[in-house]
Amino acid sequence: MIQDLIGRSSEGAAAMFFSIKLYPLRIVFAVLTVLCMVGIFMFSTDNSDASSDKSGTITETAVEVFVKDYDSYSPDKKLDIFNEAEHIIRKIAHFAIFSALGFCASMTAGKRRLFSKKSGLVLVFCFLYACTDEFHQYFVPGRSSQFTDVLIDTGGALAGMLASLMITWIVSKIVKKKSEE
Repeated sequence: MIQDLIGRSSEGAAAMFFSIKLYPLRIVFAVLTVLCMVGIFMFSTDNSDASSDKSGTITETAVEVFVKDYDSYSPDKKLDIFNEAEHIIRKIAHFAIFSALGFCASMTAGKRRLFSKKSGLVLVFCFLYACTDEFHQYFVPGRSSQFTDVLIDTGGALAGMLASLMITWIVSKIVKKKSEE
């Protein structure tokens, strides 16, 4: 059907779909990339107390759900459990928000192969943003700058990029199959 409309092979139809039909989506993902960056920057501007308050609420809920008989532990043991859980939740938050950044930046870059210049640039972009985020946190009262967070952030960005590439691949297969019908 698409082949008849545009007079191209099914591969050409899929390529045409990604280059023309998804162009507005690439603009949307560029805006979402900037919004992710703004969100990351805003979280990084929180001093240690504000940051702990945000993660503390989530940590309390997680501990109550996942730690059996939490209320029966001594105050010292509760504090140890809470601190460990908060550390894990903070690292998951780093990974998750940079997964969103990696996904959006990757979708902005458009359809491509995993091992391509564009994919490399997306990952370098996210890595550099993670570096600037940690550098920024160095100057925020009570916060620290850790290279391990840069690595966690970059891992999240890679996961987001891989998710976008898989989704793009699946959509291209669906489009190709429909254009052959």
